Amino acid sequence: MIKTLYEKYKSVILYLFFGGCTTLVNIVTYNSLYYLCHVTNVISNIIAWILSVLFAFITNKIWVFESKKFDLKILSHEIPTFFGARLATGLMDLAIMFVSVDVLHLNAMLWKIISNILVIVLNYVASKFIIFKKDD
Repeated sequence: MIKTLYEKYKSVILYLFFGGCTTLVNIVTYNSLYYLCHVTNVISNIIAWILSVLFAFITNKIWVFESKKFDLKILSHEIPTFFGARLATGLMDLAIMFVSVDVLHLNAMLWKIISNILVIVLNYVASKFIIFKKDD
C-alpha cells in the first residue's frame, strides 16, 4: 500500500523533498557569504538565489520529473523556462509581500505562508506541464 501511494505521488513527494534541500542550499549559501565572508546582503542573496535555482533545476530535471536528456534542443527549452518561471514566481512573491505587508499592513507571517504556498504550487505546475513536460 505504501509503495502504491509513493508511486502515485512520487513527483510531489520528491518535489517537496528537493524543495527542502533547495531551501537549505539557499540558506547555507546566504549565511556563508553574508556572515562568514562578509559579502553584502543583496549580493549574498542574489548568489544564494542563483545557486539554489541551479540546484533545483538539476534535481527537478533528473529526479522529480525524470527528464534525462541533456541535448541542446531540450536544454534550450528547459533552462530558460525554468529560470523564467522561478523569476516570475519570485517577483509574484515580492509583489504579494509588498502589497499585503507594506501597503495593507496585514500579518507578514500569514502572507508569507500564503505566498509561499502559491509559489510552490505554481512552480510545480510550470515544471510538470511546461518545463519538463513529457512527450507522449
